[in-house]
Amino acid sequence: MRHRALLLALSLAFAPFPAAAQTDPTLSAQAAMEELQAAGEALEAADGARDRVAALTQTVQAYEKGLAALREGLRQATMRESAIHGVFSAESERLAQLLGVLQSIEAAPESHLLLHPSGPLGTARSGMILSDVTPALSREAMALREALQEVAMLRALQEAAVSTLEEGLQGVQAARIELSKAVANRTDLPRRLVADEEAMENLINSADTLESFASGLMSATVEETGVSIAQPDFSEAQGVLDMPVLGRVIRRFEEADAAGVKRPGWVVATRPLTLVTTPWPATIRYLGPLLDYGEVAILEPGEGYFLVLAGLGQLFGTVGEVLPKGAPVGLMGGAQRDEDQAFLITSAQGGGAQATESLYIEIRRDGTPQDPGTWFAGPEN
Repeated sequence: MRHRALLLALSLAFAPFPAAAQTDPTLSAQAAMEELQAAGEALEAADGARDRVAALTQTVQAYEKGLAALREGLRQATMRESAIHGVFSAESERLAQLLGVLQSIEAAPESHLLLHPSGPLGTARSGMILSDVTPALSREAMALREALQEVAMLRALQEAAVSTLEEGLQGVQAARIELSKAVANRTDLPRRLVADEEAMENLINSADTLESFASGLMSATVEETGVSIAQPDFSEAQGVLDMPVLGRVIRRFEEADAAGVKRPGWVVATRPLTLVTTPWPATIRYLGPLLDYGEVAILEPGEGYFLVLAGLGQLFGTVGEVLPKGAPVGLMGGAQRDEDQAFLITSAQGGGAQATESLYIEIRRDGTPQDPGTWFAGPEN
């Protein structure tokens, strides 16, 4: 009777257990850790670079991309592990039955299992049932083993990744500090114009909106330095501009916010201290605080065009300087220490520090706002 019940359990109890697939989180997280290692090597190499600002800019961006990729890999790894545990929890009774059956088969000789109290006919039938059930049982056992192996692999990955995260955060902080110093010591940028400080002060005091300030800046008094700068035609950049910051567009052109306010630009969610760069060669027309936008950079990438970047925490450069494409403009606000703690705590849970900073982007032509969606390329567009 014992073996008849055993065979019945085998034939009826087991639906296929979801096999553990080779997960993308593992591969993407490992690739991200390699990226961060390469960024660390680039930081060391930047000491001897001829253009130290450019080298450090690329290093900071490499760190930021590597950290973002590792953050996402950890998030997916944690979700995958939770999904496997969810199956274990939902199927706990069935899995316990599976383990019990496996132990019974292992303990009983095969010849004894095939004996049946009703005689040869019953023995033949039990043998047929066992021959049908055994492949399914083997698949069940294999799937369970693979799932347990994947959980172990994911846990090992997360433990290694947290250590890499700590090193990456320290590395990007060091790279940002070195970049700030290199920008402050830079003397090789051409300066195309000099702003009238008194006129600029009056404009700041009289402007009540970003639009009015930008319009006034278009006609503000400037003094040409006589330096001739050959810049590519900005109109050719339409549709191909790189994003000036690593982040995600959360509000688009003329899209109302929670209060119903519409703005002629984009709002991009970023993490604290993310680097902001110019997507096109441009002359700095304004740097400083403005209204409630925080630190603002207004760049002139072409005659009649303004690129407005608002909401930064730190600015680089001097009004009148001509920046090459990809040059650092500044850093977003926020605190590295808070970012470290929140990032490491939530990364261990598959999250990562939230994108708590916002960069506001406008593109204006002859004072008229343009839809950034027609200018920027990539997934954000």
